[in-house]
Order: sequence, then structure tokens, then C-alpha cells
Amino acid sequence: MSRFGPAWWNAIRARIGGRAARAFAQSALNVRRVNALEDEIKKFTDAELRKASLDLRWRIKGGETLEKVMPRAFAIVREAAQRTVGLRHHDVQLLGGTAMTRRALIEMEPGEGKTLVATLPVYLYALAGQGVHVMTVNDYLAQRDAELMSPVYNLLGMRVGVTNPDFDKNTRRAAYQCDITYGTATQFGFDFLQDRLAMGGEATASGAADLLFGEKGKTETPMQRGHYCAIIDEADSVLIDDARTPLIISAPSSEPEQQVVDTYEWAARHAGEFQDREDFTRDPEKKTIELKREGRWKVRALPMSNLVRQMPLEELYEYIERAIKVLLEFQCDQQYVVMDGEIQLVDEGTGRIMHGRKLRGGLHQAIEAKERVAVTVGTSQAARTTIQNYFLRYKNLLGMTGTIWSSRWEVRRIYNLTALKIPTHYPSKRKRLPDQMFTQAEARWQAVVNEARKLHEQQRPVLIGTRSIDASEHVSKLLKENGVPHTILNAKEHAKEAEIVSKAGELGAVTIATNMAGRGTDIKVSKEVDAMGGLHVIGTERHDSERVDNQLIGRSGRHGAPGSSQFFLSLDDQLLEGYGTAKARRIRESYRSAASNGGVQKDRLVKLLRKAQRRIERKHSRGRTQMMKFEKRRTEMQENMGLDPFLNTAE
Repeated sequence: MSRFGPAWWNAIRARIGGRAARAFAQSALNVRRVNALEDEIKKFTDAELRKASLDLRWRIKGGETLEKVMPRAFAIVREAAQRTVGLRHHDVQLLGGTAMTRRALIEMEPGEGKTLVATLPVYLYALAGQGVHVMTVNDYLAQRDAELMSPVYNLLGMRVGVTNPDFDKNTRRAAYQCDITYGTATQFGFDFLQDRLAMGGEATASGAADLLFGEKGKTETPMQRGHYCAIIDEADSVLIDDARTPLIISAPSSEPEQQVVDTYEWAARHAGEFQDREDFTRDPEKKTIELKREGRWKVRALPMSNLVRQMPLEELYEYIERAIKVLLEFQCDQQYVVMDGEIQLVDEGTGRIMHGRKLRGGLHQAIEAKERVAVTVGTSQAARTTIQNYFLRYKNLLGMTGTIWSSRWEVRRIYNLTALKIPTHYPSKRKRLPDQMFTQAEARWQAVVNEARKLHEQQRPVLIGTRSIDASEHVSKLLKENGVPHTILNAKEHAKEAEIVSKAGELGAVTIATNMAGRGTDIKVSKEVDAMGGLHVIGTERHDSERVDNQLIGRSGRHGAPGSSQFFLSLDDQLLEGYGTAKARRIRESYRSAASNGGVQKDRLVKLLRKAQRRIERKHSRGRTQMMKFEKRRTEMQENMGLDPFLNTAE
């Protein structure tokens, strides 16, 4: 009997169970069919294997369904993977690959081999000849996965391409003509918008496409050839976390350039002169700054150049409000970094640079003025869409991740995907140690350093996860002071990522990392390391989403190996702001007072932070839902007016 249950029971559940139960049972039955073909496929030579792949293409062109050829297709892929990359799909991976074709967004434990699982549906849908888009959260993972799995597809007669923001349009166009195209979700979205501009520039009211692409805004042919199938790795990050940020292609602004630049720089110089509560009010829930009457009088009294003085007074108030917001809420080496004289945003969920992305509403220019780099001219929108709108264009949408269960209702409501947990191949040996709680941040940092030093002396590898670049560099400084050799991985060191990750599991290694070492990172450890308990993960602060914390934890104890994790938390953690600034201040004061009298309950503090995390998760979920409703209304309105909803946009 299969570990997934007897065939007769799965046959019944495949017909009468709920949606998730049917997907699981149907997948279990397919695993049996694939295994039954293994002995036959193993006898094929490489040429015969390629011929069998070509035969499947012709069968589909002749009218057979993907469902009917699926068992044979999966058996062929399994054999091709074993011959080319030395990896054989086990039953759990076959189950996950099949479930994805049932509109199930699968959750597999970190380390269960999702990259290999993806080859199954990727190959199956590529047989239709309409192109398969394989998406992940960053360019590094897209390039890595393409290089790793290309030998499998090449053996079966399929071409693989990669799209990247550094490539020119002709190179990206060639990548989209391949059977399988790897890239990031945002790059696919931006390429779609560029195609839309190129094909519809003459229809736009602003003529933005003409400005971007030349006469009539047309190119020879579109880059993308359609939206047949998207297979998303780390699907929760792409479909949920990135869904809060619309994809926008900007067009040159019509405002006088020097006047705008001077006004941003003027506002940045004077923002620090305005006092909270005295000159402005701050809404922590809505993240807004509004000048009071006293603040407006102060604006009028500020020294101004002739160009700034010519700006309307109401706009000057807005410039000052933006500058104050940036001063209070955006910190270098946390939300952004300064690289090569430019402001580069950092994705908190992945810890990576978001190349080509800018904050809207003048905030990006306000940050540039604050950091005294060249202020880019304000822009207007030439084309726009959202992650939600873009992915709903695909006929077939598939996804996999290690952390989706807590957001299962959201993906069901928005994308009509059923979250399905896939069992592990090996029982998990990962240990989760109790959280440690501190009333002061510095006490927490010292405890982290002491723990890392102790494990380093035992020669056990340690991964220290931080929420920001600034925090990673602070831990690095403390480790240096304590004589602990270590390596640091953050957005500033992205060029060395592969080298740093490859050594993070070695004996005595201490690695400090932002979330760059979270998703998609496989840290290899030796049997000697396993014998002493495996990789130990130290979390120094919880994130806005529990899913991000779980991704960090999942770097240890992979493939059924031993490992452990522990979080070191503090009352100073940013997460506590989920209660609002005023309440967070009262909580900190109350618990610090109790701690000085010896009456603090640390377990209660941990629960308090977890509750704050859930509040922030619900807030973000509401924001995504509101954005979806807004985009739907906006699209309907634009279409009723005979306009292209992707091009005729307003910020």
C-alpha cells in the first residue's frame, strides 16, 4: 500500500471529497501510474527518451489532453533528471507536481526539493508549445534554477531562456520564444507593460509610449507571446507580499525640472525643524503626516530661493510633509541603501535590492534629497498593473512554497487556488527552541553574540538572521569586538552570495544574513555537522509576516537532517509598532517598569509580539483586498470609456 493510502480509497476521495481532498487523492493515483512506467522508461536510450518526448508533443497537437499524457510525461522527466543532474523524483515530489496541475498551491517543507518538483508541471505544460513562464522572487534564483535544470529539458528537446532587467529587449524577446522562460515575477510584469505600450502607444492620451519607444511607440514584435502558463516558486512572496506594490512604468514629467529638484532639496534641509505634535500630526495606522496650523506658518517663514517661492503654497506644504515622513519612517540600510550615487530600495521580505523600483508620490525623490544624491525628475505613469491583475491573465496558474498555509483563504479568494500541504519525504528532525525575550535591545544583541560564540567554539555552524542591513552590520561589529570570525550577507554583498551560502554550513562557520539567506537558499552541511546537531539558526527579530520567520527557520534541518532554531526578541523591536505608536510606547514603559521590580512575565511578552504580528498581517491583507477592489473598479471605468486600463492611468 502507498504511504498516501490505498488506491481504492483514493479513487473514492477523488470523486466525492472536498476540493483539497480530491486534489490529494487524484495526485496519489497519478503517483502510482508514474511508478508503473518507470521500468519501461529506464530502458530507453537518450535518443529514445528524446523521441518519446517528441511523441508526447504530437499527441497533444493531435487533441489529447495534458491529463491523459501526464503519467508518461512525469516518468520521462524523472528519468531525464536522474541521467542529467543525478536527482530522482521521489513519490512525495511526484505528488506535489501533480497537485500543482489541480489548481493547488502546494506547501512543501523547506528542503524538500521544490526546484526539482517544478520540472514536472513545467515540462508537462511546455509540451503544449505555448510557452511556460517559471517565476521566482529574484534574479539570482531565476538564473540558478535555469542553469540547474536546463540539462533536463535540453535532453527532452526543449529550449530554456532567462529574462533579466540587464538584458536588452531583443535578448528578452528571444528568451520568451523558448519553450520555458525563467525570470522574476516583476520582470514578467514589466515586460508585459512594455509590450502593451509598444502596441498601443498611439491610443494613449498622453502619448507616453511615443516618449519611451519613439515614433508611434511601436516595436517590431511583442516580447511576450501570450499568457498560457505561469509556475511560481516562493508563491506566497510573489502572490501575497508583492501584491501590495503595483507595477508602474514611468514617463517623463511635464513639470519644470530645476524647480522641482530645488523644492525637494529645500524641504529636505528644513524637515528636521518641525516637531511632532507641535507642528504636525502623525497617523501611524495610515502612515500619514499632516501639518497643523503652526506647522504651516513655519513653512511660510522658511527661507526660500526664487524658484521655490514660485511654487503654490499648498504644494510647499506637501513637499515638507513628504520630507518629514521620509525623515521619520525611512532609514538608510533598512528600507533602502545608497549605491553608486542612487537610492536602491530593499525588499524586507527577501532582503534584496529591488532594481528599477521606486516609491510613488514623490517619496523616492524626497529620499534622494535627504541623502543628498541627484534628485530624479518627477515622473508620471505611462503604464500600470498589479501583481493580482497580471497573474489572473494566465490560463494556467500554478505555485509552490514552503509557507502558505496561514494565507490559504486569501489565495483561494483572489486566485482561486487551493492551498495543499504535501507530506515530507523524511520525518523532520528540526528543533524549535523557546523564544528568548529581553526588555532592552542591547541585552538581546549581547545574548545573540554570546550564543554565536559558544556554538562557534563547539565548531557548530550558525546562521544569524536580521531584519535589516543596519542590524546585520551592528551584529557584525559586536562579533568582531568579541573575536568571533564571521561572514556577512546582505544587499551590499549580493555579488558574493553564492560563495557565502556555499560555506555557511561548514564547521565553525558563523554567517550573518538578512532575508537574502531565507527563500530558496540551500545551505549544505556535512555528516560531521549533522552529528553535532546540524545548522543552528538564530532569529534576531520577528518580521511583519510569520511566513518570513518560517522561511528563516527552514534553512536548518533540511532533507530530514537535524537542525535547530531560536529567536531572540526585544521590547524595542519594530513589530511592537503594530499596536500603534502610542500604545507601543505605553507597553514598553509598563513592562520595563515591571522588569525593574522583578515582575515581568517573558512568556506574556512573546505572546504580545505574536499578537502584534497577526495585527500587521491582517492589516496588510485588508490593504491587498482594497487594492484589488480599487483596480477592478478602475479597470471597469477605463474600459467603459474605451480606454486601455493598463496605459491610460493616473497616479
